[in-house]
Amino acid sequence: MDVGQLLTPEGRQPAATGEEVELTILMPCLNEAETLASCIRKARQFLAAYGVIGEVLVADNGSTDGSREIAAAEGARVVPVETRGYGAALLGGIEAARGRYVIMGDADDSYDFANLMLFLEKLRSGADLVMGNRFKGGIAPGAMPRSHRYLGNPVLSWLGRLFFSIPIGDFHCGLRGFNAQRIRALGLSTSGMEFASEMVVRSALADYQLTEVPTTLSKDGRSRPPHLRTWRDGWRHLRFLLIYSPRWLFLYPGLVLLAVGSLGVVALFPGQFRLGGVALDINTFVVACIALLIGIQSITFAAIARRYATLRGLLPPSARYSPLLRALTPERLLVLGAVIFGLALVGVLWSLVQWIAVDFGPLEDPRILRVLMLSFTGLAAAVQLWLVAFLASLMEIAQRSGRRIAVDDLESDADALEDH
Repeated sequence: MDVGQLLTPEGRQPAATGEEVELTILMPCLNEAETLASCIRKARQFLAAYGVIGEVLVADNGSTDGSREIAAAEGARVVPVETRGYGAALLGGIEAARGRYVIMGDADDSYDFANLMLFLEKLRSGADLVMGNRFKGGIAPGAMPRSHRYLGNPVLSWLGRLFFSIPIGDFHCGLRGFNAQRIRALGLSTSGMEFASEMVVRSALADYQLTEVPTTLSKDGRSRPPHLRTWRDGWRHLRFLLIYSPRWLFLYPGLVLLAVGSLGVVALFPGQFRLGGVALDINTFVVACIALLIGIQSITFAAIARRYATLRGLLPPSARYSPLLRALTPERLLVLGAVIFGLALVGVLWSLVQWIAVDFGPLEDPRILRVLMLSFTGLAAAVQLWLVAFLASLMEIAQRSGRRIAVDDLESDADALEDH
């Protein structure tokens, strides 16, 4: 084992003396030759100044500008990470970290690695994840684009707090510390910039202890453009927040559409409805039926997405929704769909009888078209419920098969060990 890069206050080698490495200062790196040395020096200065047994670890993501050689020359340990991406580099670094705690930060000289004690104190007191907050600590002129400072970061952080009730003001601060074992246990997987959101969201969903401390952001020291792409990476963050919150992606919009559609159907089914000086009639009734159908689809998507995410371990079981999800078995969805289909079919047949009564001529009674439209909406909703029921069954079979495969693999491994 290479222990030459580890640092103790007295200059001893921790591995040789049996001392635990308390802190790994982790820097993801892709062609950061201009600023990497300064970051490593500040990090080593912090370790020495505060008597922290630690290491500086550079997770290199394929640099071609000599960054690896610079890191090694400055006393950092270098871990090559072949898979490209911000998240991939950090995952490789977290896996290789020897410290009980990890403090990660970009290697562009925008974060002050010489002042990390607030992070370490919170970690020592039991916090699982300590986020830096640049808005509280101070952002130097030119350090953050206006679109990030006043739109991207505030909006995405607000959505994160709204969706997941996380008391963090700066979701995307690149300087953060965490308990290495606890973060590894989450099984984080995203490889891009959305890794920053995944770490916060998954920690909150696992009921980890989260806190934040003020930190500063300086203008980076690079002459090249940053790796971050504003709109592409912003969308990836937003997409991640949405897919990890079926309530806000599917359920709440579906409930709104269902309520609006139902209200429109009830108000307009008897005939024209006047709202102030506006007369609402058959066209609005059609829109209400469509809203009703999309609302049902969205709610069923929410149920199946939540069920699937729980089975896969992506989301923890919900005390509020789990009983309802367990009650919505595929068989019950099939029965509910059959009941709706039967009622809708009665409406279609009644409309057909009325049409036959006028020798397939023009229908003067406007109620017939309303019944027909609502009946076709019911038929579509019933088919939707059937499809969801079978899809849910397929997902559960696949999940059970996966567990069976995993168990079979474990048994095979055990047999092999016994034979050996």
